[in-house]
Amino acid sequence: MTRILIPVFNAAAELQACLNALATSIGADTGVTLIDDASTDPRVALMIAGFLATHANADRISQAQNRGFVATVNSGIAACDDDVLLLNSDTLPTPGFLAALERCAASDARIATITPFSNNAEICSFPLMCANNPVPDDLDAWARAFAAEDATPLTLPTGVGFCLWIRREAIRQIGTFDAATFGRGYGEENDFCQRAAAHGWRNVLCPNAYVAHVGHASFAATGLRPGGENLSRLSARYPRYNAQVADFIARDPLAAIRARVALRLNARPQ
Repeated sequence: MTRILIPVFNAAAELQACLNALATSIGADTGVTLIDDASTDPRVALMIAGFLATHANADRISQAQNRGFVATVNSGIAACDDDVLLLNSDTLPTPGFLAALERCAASDARIATITPFSNNAEICSFPLMCANNPVPDDLDAWARAFAAEDATPLTLPTGVGFCLWIRREAIRQIGTFDAATFGRGYGEENDFCQRAAAHGWRNVLCPNAYVAHVGHASFAATGLRPGGENLSRLSARYPRYNAQVADFIARDPLAAIRARVALRLNARPQ
């Protein structure tokens, strides 16, 4: 069983779009926890309350003080015993995405993390890898194009945190995100994936799942950005990490998948 965890800090418009998309993409019995990191926009509380009123298996964690992304995620992980799906509040889930991720997880008990394709997901981006591609206009059509792919998971050097399924047994073995090292955010999911790999777990892509990602919305006001000190900490802890990612990009094992999906999309009736 998977519980969806959505860390929230302001970005009310993106949150509402995410919740609207999620409501049509999951079953009524799917567990959802919204973790409000002391949002200052009063609309956020109203949006969360509205979702709770219409989704029976949803709850809220309200933090009295702003703690940052990493601690916010960890509080959600600690509040349940399920496998978890970390879903940024600036994402747009598509129909069938969670079922595809769960089938992927069931295919191999040593999978620790699963990332879907997205328009904005670094090495899992489509149509261009490592690019912030625009959010597509017809999300359902894109979801169908990916759903036609073979479900065999592909090993990644790291998962991508915008939408990251994590197996509970891996959390029990290696712990949660490292807030002491990565502070308020960036690099924490890469560190988790490296720790998981060192313990024999796999980090994989689910080829037939797609979730759109606006990018840098929910926690942007906190000043968090990729790179900087956290990248230096990650590189110091895992000296081979950058080379692993560079090798993956150079080999581009996802190129054939992207090409097939592009053909399906181009073949759509206009």
